[in-house]
Amino acid sequence: VFFFNKGVDPVHGLKREDWVEANRVFAEAERERERRGEPSMIALLSNAYYDVLDDDGDGTVDVDELKTMMKAFDVPQEAAYTFFEKADVDKSGKLERPELVHLFRKFWMEPYDPQWDGVYAFKY
Repeated sequence: VFFFNKGVDPVHGLKREDWVEANRVFAEAERERERRGEPSMIALLSNAYYDVLDDDGDGTVDVDELKTMMKAFDVPQEAAYTFFEKADVDKSGKLERPELVHLFRKFWMEPYDPQWDGVYAFKY
């Protein structure tokens, strides 16, 4: 009901051009928040995901916990391995909070790069 009330067609979903425009507006608003020294919405969003993903509460996210997110978004759980490989910058075998924030920031703020399609689940 929420998305329907916001104009999203329940059968066809959101049109690609509307999705692209929404991302553009979000990125510009995020840049403006940075200029004003305000908290990052990307960090807020990624921290919320992180809190949900860290199922065992150890302060890190492993591949199995990441698979939960893939399942929630109806993405094949194998995508977790590609995502994890790119996100685990320090190669510790666990995702720390700043690594997820960095990856979310890359998704929202940087120009499209097809080499990241597997990470962002575009190819699934």
